[in-house]
Amino acid sequence: MQIAIDGPAGAGKSTIAKKLASEYGYIYVDTGAMYRAMALYLIRCGISADDKEAIEKACEYADISIRFIDGDQKVILNGEDVNGLIRTQEVSNMASASSVNGKVREKLVALQQKLAKDSDVVMDGRDIGTKVLPDAEVKIFLTASTKVRAKRRYEELKEKGEDCDLAAIEREIKERDHRDMTRTLSPLKQADDAILLDTSDMDIEQAVKEAGRIIGEKRNECHSC
Repeated sequence: MQIAIDGPAGAGKSTIAKKLASEYGYIYVDTGAMYRAMALYLIRCGISADDKEAIEKACEYADISIRFIDGDQKVILNGEDVNGLIRTQEVSNMASASSVNGKVREKLVALQQKLAKDSDVVMDGRDIGTKVLPDAEVKIFLTASTKVRAKRRYEELKEKGEDCDLAAIEREIKERDHRDMTRTLSPLKQADDAILLDTSDMDIEQAVKEAGRIIGEKRNECHSC
């Protein structure tokens, strides 16, 4: 079973995808963490973020997977659990630079597709239903208004004790949306057969419940075919 959840930044994709995966006993595939693991590998290889040729050559030797060990999701890079190593600013900067490389995306899409072939998965991102899992049984395009997404992000940062500005966050989200939707490589867009789920007026539990209803209907359709 493949469940693809796409949508813009701040829509709640990861939170909802994790809860759904837990509810159904599926593997949650954190595609963003996979790009960070690739970035860590490139850093370890001593490769510069602007060395396109070296990045393309090195990425072929990185084996990245997602596993659940003792109930926790682990990101595995060439056999090593790198969960605690991929959240640094250095890794984040390299991930941002390397994720736009066609070869890197091609490599990770292949690894993500292999995971989905071997296991029941819930996978979230921006091109899952259109590019990574085009034949997924369930596709949901999760969104919310810009103002709602900005407020959610603002509250999240405030809870962490970070100083932030709501208006600035909303501007950044609008800019991110524009970049994601207009990029040449795998732009953010709703798949033709995806169901739109707007969570602007929902809390997380309501959104999870509605997504579960959509999944239930699709699973019944699959069983009746």
